[in-house]
Amino acid sequence: MSGARLSKAGTWAIVCIVLACYSEPAEAHLNSTGMGPACDGLLHFLTSPEDLVPALALALLAGLRGIEFGRRASLTLPAAWLLGSLIGMTAAVSAGSALLSSLWFLLMGALVITDARLSLRMVTALAALLGLTHGYLNGAGMSLSGIVLIALAGLVSGVFVLTVLASALVTRAQAQWARVAVRVAGSWIAASGLLMLGWSLRKG
Repeated sequence: MSGARLSKAGTWAIVCIVLACYSEPAEAHLNSTGMGPACDGLLHFLTSPEDLVPALALALLAGLRGIEFGRRASLTLPAAWLLGSLIGMTAAVSAGSALLSSLWFLLMGALVITDARLSLRMVTALAALLGLTHGYLNGAGMSLSGIVLIALAGLVSGVFVLTVLASALVTRAQAQWARVAVRVAGSWIAASGLLMLGWSLRKG
């Protein structure tokens, strides 16, 4: 009975993630919370599954590898995200972000599923590439201003906190069942990416 419940919960999780990923693109705009630009940036990250889920997957992967991997990912990802956002501000709004996001879902989900034995250098490079890519998409179409920079600080802070907490939680989970649960989460991420890929190709 518990297996059936777990399977049903997994199905609903995939459906919810996929539905959330098909919100209107908002890379160049920040929703106003009324609590200032820093909170606006943080909210943008927390309510953008196309950004949140790959970052979470990276944190899970780093946590599976160990403490040093988690530390490196938690420092590299936010820094690369900030740099990518600043670079993106020099460009127009980018097209094809849905396809790119689906590929990141697939890649990161597959790495978590397989508990890939990546080296510290490879995880660092992966964190840098993920941060630069999503940061660029966030920054594209934005104009450089003091308010935008504060919003970016809030967004990058959210990336940092998520990566630190998620990787630390997985690192401390020594039980085999806990590691299996993390890999199951990776399968949901990969499945969501596959559905997103099919949807984006159909729309294209």
